[in-house]
Parts: sequence; C-alpha cells; structure tokens
Amino acid sequence: MTPLVVATQNPGKLAEMQHHLSEFSWELQFMPAGLEIEETGQTFAENAALKACQVAEHTGQWAIADDSGLEVMALKGAPGIYSARYGKTDADRIQRLLTALGDVGNDLRSVGDHRSAQFVCAIALARPDGRLACQAQGVCLGEILMTPQGEGGFGYDPIFYVPSMQRTFAELSRETKQRISHRGEAFKALRPQLLNLQTELGF
Repeated sequence: MTPLVVATQNPGKLAEMQHHLSEFSWELQFMPAGLEIEETGQTFAENAALKACQVAEHTGQWAIADDSGLEVMALKGAPGIYSARYGKTDADRIQRLLTALGDVGNDLRSVGDHRSAQFVCAIALARPDGRLACQAQGVCLGEILMTPQGEGGFGYDPIFYVPSMQRTFAELSRETKQRISHRGEAFKALRPQLLNLQTELGF
C-alpha cells in the first residue's frame, strides 16, 4: 500500500479519514510530531492546500489535509476560518457565537433564515514533491439554535441544526453525521479525482 500522511496528530481525524478512504490503496499515517504548519490562507481551500503541500514536501510522501469551519450568514461568514480559534474551549466558542447572534428567533426548531449557517470542509491531496494533486470542498447547510441540543459530537455540533434531519449534529449517530456532513460531502466530491489518480498511478 502507498503511504499517505495525514496533516494531523489527532487519532479521531485519522480514523475518520480512514473511513472515507477505505476503498483506496492508501496506508494512512500521522504527520511527524513537532511539525507545525502555519495556516496563513484566507479560505478553507487555501489552508487545506497549504497544509497538504507542506507536509508532503517535508516528508517526501503523499499527504492529505483538510480545513473546515462554520460560517454564519448573519455574521458575514464568521467565525469561518477562525472557527477553532473563536474561543479557548468548545463552550466558550458556542457562547461567543450565540452572544454575537443575539436573541434572534424564538422557536428552537424554526429559527429562520436569519440564523442560517453552513459547515464547510476543504480537502487537498499533495504529491510527494509538494505539488497539489487534487482538492474538493463540501458544504452542509443548517441553522444556529438558541441553546445547545444533544450530547454527541464536538465543537459547534450542539447548536448546528440540520433541517433535513430534524436534528443537530450532536444528536446524530456518528455514521449519519459522517454521511451527511461537510466532510462527507467533500470526500464525495473528491472521490472521482482520487479514482482518476489511482488509475494514473496504477494502484
């Protein structure tokens, strides 16, 4: 199998990548400990590409990276690429977001377009010489609730409500979330490119 370095030290993210890439002949590995990649891009796509290319160049192996976050329409797309840095803890980030939105809407399950939001995920795959091989982006549309609902997930999951599922991300099973999430959609978009790449490389 061909080694593929994932730009993370997070076991959960590595496991999720393995799930989405299970049909391909990649042997996923953590990126080297201590390797720091500064996310200087202005978009999710730029940051994903930057991470994948720098990890590939550093290791001399194929590398994959993602960058994701929450965009709230009423906040002009904030927190966006700064989603993970919007507070020190998940609770801090949720409270800051709810405070920024203010007391808009009264019905938890029908909060309306004024609280519309989307999770965005960009994925990039880089060749061993650091050149970008392919990339894709996925989106999951939803709304921001006024109070958290559900015990699962992480980050903003308890306040991100998906109308089509009538649940928040935190109320969905892991399997369902993986299937409908922004990351799941990004991998669906990336799949045809990966199939072409697999044919090109002959594995």
